[in-house]
Amino acid sequence: MRKLVVACAGFAVVAVLGAPRDATAQELYLSQIFIMPGNFCPIGSLPADGRELVINQNTALFSLIGTSYGGNGIDKFRIPLAAPATTNTRPMLTCIATEGIFPSSN
Repeated sequence: MRKLVVACAGFAVVAVLGAPRDATAQELYLSQIFIMPGNFCPIGSLPADGRELVINQNTALFSLIGTSYGGNGIDKFRIPLAAPATTNTRPMLTCIATEGIFPSSN
């Protein structure tokens, strides 16, 4: 299995290329940025397009990224705006996990 590492908005992004498998956000760390081939993100993730989210509906995600990418910090915050990834053969979408494993502080 091959891995593609891309630096994106200050994050190291790892996309696993190889045999297709069922990608679910439960296998990812919350706020992990990853690349998906195609034009949609899997369940439990959103496109990393800088959109504004409501804090009280995304408290765990807010506790990790805060207002680093914008928002007022009272009721709204923004997710990162990542540059779209492309290959010569197909479009790829940069996504952020909104559900998953809360990373440990160790």
